[in-house]
Amino acid sequence: MPILVEAGWGGLVQYPWTITWTDLSDRVDMIQGVAITRGASDELSETQPGSCSMTLDNQDGALTPGAPSSPYYPFVRRNAPIRVAALHYPPRTGAGPWPIEQLTDDFDTGVVDTAVWTTAGGSTEVGGRLRQPMAGTVARHTSTRSYSLAGSSLAVKLCTVPAAGGSSSASASWYVYSNTSGTRLRWSYNPLTNQLRAGIEVGGTDGGAVTFTYSPISHAWLRVREDAGTVYMETSSDGWYWTVRRSAATPAWVNTDLVQVEFAATRSGGVADVIEWDYLGAVVRPRFWGLVNEWPVSWSGLQSSVSISATDLFKWLNKQPPLRSMLAEEILHTSVPGVTTTLSAYYPLSEPAGVTAAGDISGAGAGALAVTQVGAGGSLEFGTESLPETGETSATFTPVSASAGLYLTANLGATFQDTSTSTPMNVEFWVKTTQNSRAILGLASTTLDCQIAFTISASGTLQIESTNSGDPLVVVDSLRPVADGQWHHIFFDGYAPKRLWIDGVATVVSLAPDLPGLRTLHVGGYRGARLFSGQLAHVAITHSDGDIAASVAPDRWTAGTTGFAGETADLRVVRLARYAGISQAYAIGSTHDPIASQGPGGSSVVARLREVESTESGKLFADRDYFGLAYQSRDLRYNPDPVTEVFTISYADLETLQVELADDDQKLCNMVEASRPGGATQSVQAAQSVLAFGPYEQQLNLIKTSDNSVLDAAYWLVSRYANPQPELREVPIEAATMANYLDILDADISSYFTVYDLPPQAPAPELRVTAEGYTETIKEQSHLIQFRTSASYTDSVWVLGDPVYGVLDSTTRLAY
Repeated sequence: MPILVEAGWGGLVQYPWTITWTDLSDRVDMIQGVAITRGASDELSETQPGSCSMTLDNQDGALTPGAPSSPYYPFVRRNAPIRVAALHYPPRTGAGPWPIEQLTDDFDTGVVDTAVWTTAGGSTEVGGRLRQPMAGTVARHTSTRSYSLAGSSLAVKLCTVPAAGGSSSASASWYVYSNTSGTRLRWSYNPLTNQLRAGIEVGGTDGGAVTFTYSPISHAWLRVREDAGTVYMETSSDGWYWTVRRSAATPAWVNTDLVQVEFAATRSGGVADVIEWDYLGAVVRPRFWGLVNEWPVSWSGLQSSVSISATDLFKWLNKQPPLRSMLAEEILHTSVPGVTTTLSAYYPLSEPAGVTAAGDISGAGAGALAVTQVGAGGSLEFGTESLPETGETSATFTPVSASAGLYLTANLGATFQDTSTSTPMNVEFWVKTTQNSRAILGLASTTLDCQIAFTISASGTLQIESTNSGDPLVVVDSLRPVADGQWHHIFFDGYAPKRLWIDGVATVVSLAPDLPGLRTLHVGGYRGARLFSGQLAHVAITHSDGDIAASVAPDRWTAGTTGFAGETADLRVVRLARYAGISQAYAIGSTHDPIASQGPGGSSVVARLREVESTESGKLFADRDYFGLAYQSRDLRYNPDPVTEVFTISYADLETLQVELADDDQKLCNMVEASRPGGATQSVQAAQSVLAFGPYEQQLNLIKTSDNSVLDAAYWLVSRYANPQPELREVPIEAATMANYLDILDADISSYFTVYDLPPQAPAPELRVTAEGYTETIKEQSHLIQFRTSASYTDSVWVLGDPVYGVLDSTTRLAY
């Protein structure tokens, strides 16, 4: 079967939009094939990390790790990004004219198909690609006039672009011609300007043509398409996700003329070069996106190969360190759209008791906060009680007086000093005290020309004192009391207009001047005076070229006080994914209940995500087409609609030696004991099932926000599995031979399909199943997919008045 295997040499998997992909397809051993596993074994199991394995030819040593002679050196290494897609070439059926989508060519034979193409100027097939020389003579590769663009589309991959080569003019184009000279669709590349142009031309011109700088990443694929009265010209990085670059009302000729497709290339003077195209007409279906685990080189005699394995996004997730508290993770992963933000220093002050310094965990290299003595006496204790929702400790300062005791100082370094000179600064911290007339913390330049200090007034309100001229500090009072024995979050927004936020609320405008050159940080006092008495935690300094306070200050307050208790499951999944550096995380479905706090740290991001998944009876898995995370809510499976069924298949078309109907107690559950943090422990049981089969009990520990939600979840489980019916758990399909091949490839986790015309021994002539996962093997002329399935009726819920889902004593399960 056609397949596309690409490696992202040197790419960083967490930034997939920056990866340039290299085609390794011609190296794949298609006799052994490519094996991919995805999803879960059944609907009650967690999805497992997806895997992919294949053998690649290494006769030229290009895939030998550490080999300087490799064209990919030094990027043949573990954790290299890899993606796999199945390619489908629509067969040409019936008599012409044909839709343009049936003009396909993989250019693999090395011989031009003269029944389809005429050539000129040296246009030929080389190395599995269409190659055209960029020289003084126009190279052409022209199809027969046998195709229609109406309601159809055609895509091609632009593999190699030519260099300018000192030419005075050069152009490589892909045309779709009408019957009228100069009336056409035209994709063109200009190597002198490195620009692509999308034109819908009449008389060889298009006043609305779009020209843009070519990117080998974003514009790897080009497509022309007509649909419902509009012509589109589109680009794609992978042949799957498309971006419209030019569109217009469908010209009349599209609906009347048979079209020709032509590739043409030429240049005037300069150094000859080539342009290469591939995969004309291929329909792409992504199958895997992940990281290579290893590059083991082996030999059979003198024949060398590498048999690699790869794992999807969960490989990345599983190697992440344990999460800190949600508050700490929010600080560490500050992100505001359109704003560049740098965490320049972050001192959680959560060190254990007995230490004598506090460390910066921002990764920016700020110096440690060292204990500094002023006068005699006093104490500074680490490891003391802090914000309950963080599970972390704080530092407690107990001076003898305002001028005698211990505080902390740090040299933040030259990098911090330079950044504070060029970029506005944000300062935040948590404070708990009952002592007035003290300094909490402050920053100063080495010359003391610039200073800013956060202090407590004689009446217990928060003040900011600042100067950028070396003059005495100017005091601005927030009029907000903070010396009341409660924890308060302070966020100073240094981006104009400057604001002070206290407990997530903006309180004062125009607080301080710009403060370049800051370098020294004082915590628990300021420059040896007005020593602080109380507790401090989570001191952080960020620099940003835009306003971030309104986006982050309220969230910091919520993280520290409630751990985001009450936010819905879809938002929680996206938040946790962000903590792991995954920007592409999304929820599917509409039922997303409130989730309890996950504030304290200590567990992995995967464990946190799984808590949400199990609490909501949802499904969590890695994308197969991008470095992303998908979360499905339980309602996505409610009452499958035959209209949106992915495909149907006859029993006779299955690999019948592997089909089995299961009826056992694997999923049986008739008693549930369920609880939540700080809530009641409740029990639900199905008495008739217990009487018939005996007790089958499960324990549920859910991070719900109400006891009613816990009870609903327990009932949902018992109502579905008190008496499971016989079901198909494995459905094997040789998809390559099926007319609905693309529909079968579209099936993913939670997709459903129907197997019909079952043998007479089956309980019903047809069974609808839900895909929980699959194992597939793609070989030459074969694509075997073994779906792991569950019975779709398990997720059916009652709908009043519905002829199928509203039948009393049959389909009366209430939705949860």
